[in-house]
Amino acid sequence: MACYAPGPDSPSLFDDAGPDGSGLVDDPSRPLADRLRPRALDDVVGQEQLLAADAPLGRMVASGRLSSIILWGPPGCGKTTIARLLADRTGLVFEQASATFSGVADLRKVFAAAARRREIGQGTLLFVDEIHRFNRAQQDSFLPYVEDGTVVLVGATTENPSFELNGALLSRCQVLVLHRLGEAALTELLTRAEAAIGRRPLLTGEARAALLAMADGDGRYLLGMVEQILGWERLQGSGGDAEDLTAEDLTAVVTSRAPLYDKSGEEHYNLISALHKSMRGCDPDAALYWLARMLDGGEDPLYIVRRLTRFASEDVGMADPEALRTTLAAWDAYERLGSPEGELAIAQAVVHLATAPKSVAVYRGLTRARKAARGTGSLAPPAHILNAPTGLMKKLGYGEGYQYDPDAPDGFSGADYFPDDYAPPGGREPFYEPTDNGYERGIRERLARWEELRRIRRDPRAQEEH
Repeated sequence: MACYAPGPDSPSLFDDAGPDGSGLVDDPSRPLADRLRPRALDDVVGQEQLLAADAPLGRMVASGRLSSIILWGPPGCGKTTIARLLADRTGLVFEQASATFSGVADLRKVFAAAARRREIGQGTLLFVDEIHRFNRAQQDSFLPYVEDGTVVLVGATTENPSFELNGALLSRCQVLVLHRLGEAALTELLTRAEAAIGRRPLLTGEARAALLAMADGDGRYLLGMVEQILGWERLQGSGGDAEDLTAEDLTAVVTSRAPLYDKSGEEHYNLISALHKSMRGCDPDAALYWLARMLDGGEDPLYIVRRLTRFASEDVGMADPEALRTTLAAWDAYERLGSPEGELAIAQAVVHLATAPKSVAVYRGLTRARKAARGTGSLAPPAHILNAPTGLMKKLGYGEGYQYDPDAPDGFSGADYFPDDYAPPGGREPFYEPTDNGYERGIRERLARWEELRRIRRDPRAQEEH
């Protein structure tokens, strides 16, 4: 595919943005975010890891050749803007499709037009917004055209491409991650907005900081809130001079942004992982934070408490047997009370698990036992621990020689409870090895004592010494 980089005097995709050559579109009826859309890649904020001269997109632009890419990032971070500017800088015709509006028939028209351009040496950049919304079959339709270079595909998605895109499509595209905009990038956008409107919005210093926090990394949303403030100022100005908004007043003027959370997507898995690891790391404050994030995002509390129950058995285990009981009690309390009353019981369980001593000894013991069980087939239990409810079973030796441990010295018989033919390679090894953490320390001591008694009762010389 023929590609070229335009010269410095070449017309820009955004030359009609302003009569004076500025970055401001001279049309106040259009949204501020659209009026301030960058006209050059250097004007894009917050994505230096991709756009710097030595970064992936920077190198592609410098060479004048663009490969197919997937732009993965949160809303309002610049995916669409970057795609348009890439087409402009590499001399490609920009075609846009959206998974929410375009079907296979629309895509065929785009591919046909791209094929005709290719015949005359003109390349096409196909930008597909929300590409993850195309089903697997629709995604497959891109493959031959991406493969032979008919189009350079630039897909944009807010979802993890590993989960949502075909492996075949991913193998033909480079995935580039865009970051949510940090405070510095949002501040730069706010400064540009102030320059465009010719003044600062009526905000106190605290309100200005709160505004940046409320944007939650979304540049488009930030500029939308600025427009809401300007609208409020116009209304106030009609009745007299408006005073600067405080941080407390700000929430009454602008609409609060709901936190990003997808109960079936990546955020679902990321936040439960963060909750688990915070509890595992004995940080109750961080654990409560991630719990709050999940609850505020609309996560099902019963899903959370199910995961807590697994954590209580796997990560705490016998180091604190009360942890499982506390978690099950939280589950029961939530089912009885619902939200929001029952959520406090879940929070109590989270704090208990985060502050409890940790041990994965039971989890590892079960893993080892299952491996041993699979490797030994269907060995029968030893006869002495089998019940003998019938005369025939007694004649066959069922229950013969069984020692009742409560009546044994020290309450411990030292009998062998494994199958008679159980002889794993390398000899018998313990499955459950308690730690010195919490309640398990006492268990460890008891097991050591019983092992010593077992050795003594099996060795006549040791019995004499004892």
